[in-house]
Amino acid sequence: MSGRRLDRWTIDRNPRRAGRSLPARPRTRPRTAPTTLTALFALFALAATAASPGTDTEPPSPAPLFEEQVLFKASQDPGYACFRIPAIVRTTDGTLLAFAEGRVLNCGDAADIDIVLKRSTDGGRTWGPLTVVDDGGGDTHGNPVPVVDRETGRVLLAETYNTGRTDAANCAVPCDRRPYLRYSEDDGRTWSAPRDLSDEIMPAHWNSWYATGPVHGIQLTHGEHAGRLVFGVNAETWDGERVTANHAALIVSDDGGGSWRIGATDTWPIPPNAPFRQKPSELTLAERADGTVLVSGREQDGTDLGHRSQTVSLDGGDTFAAPFRALPDLYTPQVQGALLRLGDRLLLSAPADPDRRRTMALRSSYDGGATWESVDRATIVTRDWSGYSDLVAIDDAGTVGLLYEAGAVDARDEIRFTRFTEDRLTPRRGPDPTTPDLAPGAGPAAVLGGAAVTDGAIGGALAFDGVDDAVRLPYRAALPLDTKDFTASLWFRYTATRGEQPLLWMGGIGTTQPQVWLRAEPAHDRVQGLITVRDGVSAPRSAYVRAAGARNDGRWHHVALRRDGTRLTLFVDGEALAAVADVPGSVSRNSPFGVHVGQRMDSRAFFTGAIDDVRVWDRALTDREIAGLDSDRAPRGTVLSLPLDSVGPGG
Repeated sequence: MSGRRLDRWTIDRNPRRAGRSLPARPRTRPRTAPTTLTALFALFALAATAASPGTDTEPPSPAPLFEEQVLFKASQDPGYACFRIPAIVRTTDGTLLAFAEGRVLNCGDAADIDIVLKRSTDGGRTWGPLTVVDDGGGDTHGNPVPVVDRETGRVLLAETYNTGRTDAANCAVPCDRRPYLRYSEDDGRTWSAPRDLSDEIMPAHWNSWYATGPVHGIQLTHGEHAGRLVFGVNAETWDGERVTANHAALIVSDDGGGSWRIGATDTWPIPPNAPFRQKPSELTLAERADGTVLVSGREQDGTDLGHRSQTVSLDGGDTFAAPFRALPDLYTPQVQGALLRLGDRLLLSAPADPDRRRTMALRSSYDGGATWESVDRATIVTRDWSGYSDLVAIDDAGTVGLLYEAGAVDARDEIRFTRFTEDRLTPRRGPDPTTPDLAPGAGPAAVLGGAAVTDGAIGGALAFDGVDDAVRLPYRAALPLDTKDFTASLWFRYTATRGEQPLLWMGGIGTTQPQVWLRAEPAHDRVQGLITVRDGVSAPRSAYVRAAGARNDGRWHHVALRRDGTRLTLFVDGEALAAVADVPGSVSRNSPFGVHVGQRMDSRAFFTGAIDDVRVWDRALTDREIAGLDSDRAPRGTVLSLPLDSVGPGG
């Protein structure tokens, strides 16, 4: 198939769906940058005007570039109820092509959907009118994956078709999805007729679900496979009764898109009536500086910890070097994301809230994706609701474009386009200060925001300002408690009369993610402990225990939460004050995983006061042992053991 020619060139000159007049729209008006960014630029402006008159001062350098506008929105692009699934590329002539799914009837995934396009010839400052690249005609034409062949200038667009619905429900299982390809040789002005790629890249057993991308594909520039076009797909196998396997794969072409084949493939079985480990999907790719290909995917409902997983290909996409590996401490919801290499740094765009699609963030990796910045080091684009995204290098001078779903009410409200320069990204930060963790095999914990040593219940303690102070433990395999019995213990002192006061957080967040936490709730005059579990394929369940009295009297109080296989018990100042029946299952499964002291997992609440001597054991301590935790002779924690009596430099 390597010699197959591209389809005979035909042009779709019907850029508007019959019966839906879509007049050309005026160029979109630039949006105001999000509050956090606007405030930053205001500070730059104040600093620039603060110089005294008459001083010999150099002209201030311009503030870093950050411009944002709404690119797709139902109210400004008539004929569509909703726009979703952004993808963007830059052509060899420098034109930006921004694609989206134009959803005609509703915002559902399987109704009447077109692939639509807007073009910019000035680096994303202004955009032309909406045009229809692929008219669904009542069916679903979506999952756009544009990729540019820089040797010929041709823009190729992979996509998928399935029979459309008239309601907002999902495609029936198995779904009749098939991959297609269009191309343009005039920078996206006109497009060829679609060509069905099923015979080339869709084996017969990938018969339940099939998805291209959605995100831009790449062309390799290094090594023996330079010039190869690569994009990602995911698929499922149906045996007539149920889905039995998930497949994550790379699709490659060595002849400019004339023919395609399946390259690297990672298959994960789905057992009957039992959970599965991983289901990597919606793959995004970046060629690293050494020519290897980093592949990052959405992790959907597997038992491995984390909502993103990744792997690499060392041979240009022919094989994966290893199976996908989940990333427990990379906080995202279950959502698509995008990679882009920017010099020596890799960028990942994805929401940063581990529970919900909100807080669009840009995170950097300086080691080829081996590690990623934590949320507190990321560049926050907006704290609005936000979802799918794509990234593009606008020029060779470090200007980047981010195309992403967002909204003040719902992540599907609109698709925004943001321009920024690399110097707008949060500067790379050195190691955080640390405090010792004395548990076996543990390294030091990071001290965030400036938490400082104060007098403690037992020796020293750490004081937290309620704004950004916290302690975060680096992930290690001993931290997840899974189905074990456990005891979590700490001392706290505070006087706050309102707000959620998080003390200890282990695991995920929200109503569906496994977790363990302790917090004080002065507005409700109580202290509370909670666990959420997953057990097999059953729905998540939670159990909580509450002790009356907020203990916000400015004195030290001790709290402990114990799980002993039958009961969940809350102790305050050595006394068991509340107990409920345990809910069986894992408190650390299939969610992002973090351990925080003084901070919610999603950074939406911080403790104001002081915390001392945080310990967790992977066993249920006796009542007598818990009563004796008021001295420095208490047994060292087996999972974590934080005296919190010193802060030292980071390593």
